[in-house]
Amino acid sequence: MTDILIRNARITARGAEPCDVAIAGGRIAAIGPHLPGGGTEIDAAGGLLSPSFVELHCHLDATLTAGTPRPNRSGTLWEGIALWAEIKPALTEESVYARARKTLLWMLSHGVTHVRTHVDVCDPSLVALRALLRLREDLRGTLDLQLVAFPQEGIYAFADGEALMREAIALGVDCIGGIPHFEMTREDGVRSVEWVLAQAREHGRLVDIHCDETDDDQSRFVEVMAAQTLRQGLSGKVTASHLTASHGYNGAYAGKLIGYMARAGLHVVTNPLDNSVLQGRFDGYPTRRGHARIKEMLQAGLNVACGHDSVMDPWYPMGDGDPLKAAFVLMHYAQIVGADERPWLFRMLTDMPAAAFGLSDHAVAIGAPADLILWDVPTEDEALRRLPPRRAIFRNGVLVAEREGVGMRVLGEALDVSPPG
Repeated sequence: MTDILIRNARITARGAEPCDVAIAGGRIAAIGPHLPGGGTEIDAAGGLLSPSFVELHCHLDATLTAGTPRPNRSGTLWEGIALWAEIKPALTEESVYARARKTLLWMLSHGVTHVRTHVDVCDPSLVALRALLRLREDLRGTLDLQLVAFPQEGIYAFADGEALMREAIALGVDCIGGIPHFEMTREDGVRSVEWVLAQAREHGRLVDIHCDETDDDQSRFVEVMAAQTLRQGLSGKVTASHLTASHGYNGAYAGKLIGYMARAGLHVVTNPLDNSVLQGRFDGYPTRRGHARIKEMLQAGLNVACGHDSVMDPWYPMGDGDPLKAAFVLMHYAQIVGADERPWLFRMLTDMPAAAFGLSDHAVAIGAPADLILWDVPTEDEALRRLPPRRAIFRNGVLVAEREGVGMRVLGEALDVSPPG
């Protein structure tokens, strides 16, 4: 029996002609023209129906703290790190929970149904992690969270960093992270990557490492990630985030490296909003673009996702959790504008991050979970061109957010888009 029937929707994989989509039991039951009626009917009126977005890289522990205890005057990565170190001692479980939940509702209103967030565990009390573990359970099935144990100040550069990582693993994080370029020596950076992947194999966890997020073209820890992924038998379970140093690699080394990354089955996340403003700060002119070699990685068959990263925090004072805006920036910033290239952009928000998240059937296809976005524009190109508000969001076949006048109603309540304070 059909629960929801969406009529006259356009699905990118099926071409320009509208069709009907029947949803039953939380899954897509049928797709085709003129399906028999049943359940609640929604007329898409020729609008695009796409898979929901998967946000593969953000920092919910720090979200909505911009300006605390003071603004980042320089706008640099390093001042942001210093500010965060001042903010951390004042964190409470309730403050982290409330800020993160608000940001997640913003994300849900934009069509995000799955989120991976890095959580700083360089804190002996693990306040933020405990808050987000609770939030993960409270939102499960509506907006699913993966938590990454993230050693913001280093596993070995921070006192008891390894012990805190072990505690975070025991508490139940989904992924194990690292930041090798922030360790005090290259040897410690290599050691940290080896430790993270060994722990992931032992405990059956995914890996997501902040890697080579620097302008230093001698920062080359992703090669260690690729080698360890192969040696530990973790192909398909390891994500390398940022990789901004690769914009400075020479062509011969980059070609070799990308080949090994593909062989290892690494996933990659690029974060154009933050890195476009944080990188290149040591350059004069010309100033380098702060992102990985995205086109070359895509052309080599690597699975690449586009992340939002920060939302109003010490590193990036803007943002509202809409992945489409990150893709819009990436389109210009990485020159992914050719007719044969633009389809990558929506995929970098949907099926590509879904693969890294561990979702096997994230698509508008018969049998797939009904995690969907209904748009008032007919194509992905028009969505990227106009950045429109979403018309409706479905999770497991349930309408969880819909446009209401000039705003959105999320989980039955009018969405509050004002920042805290």
